[in-house]
Amino acid sequence: MKFPKDAPKRKVIKTFEKLGFKIVRVGNHISMVRENPDGSKTPLTMPNHERIKGSTLRTICRQSGIPREKFLKIYGSV
Repeated sequence: MKFPKDAPKRKVIKTFEKLGFKIVRVGNHISMVRENPDGSKTPLTMPNHERIKGSTLRTICRQSGIPREKFLKIYGSV
């Protein structure tokens, strides 16, 4: 399965929220953070555009340690 070409921002945010991320700041970019069971935090930053490119989603998931299959499965159900 491939990342969606132009994913709607709202759907992408909902997907990351289901993965445990919370929005901490919104400006030109949207900053999200996930608190991990061991007490560490995983940051995530994405551009505040109406549509998010597939290549950008791939990079965000890689940097945040989210497996592609897990993201796409939740994205498909949002």
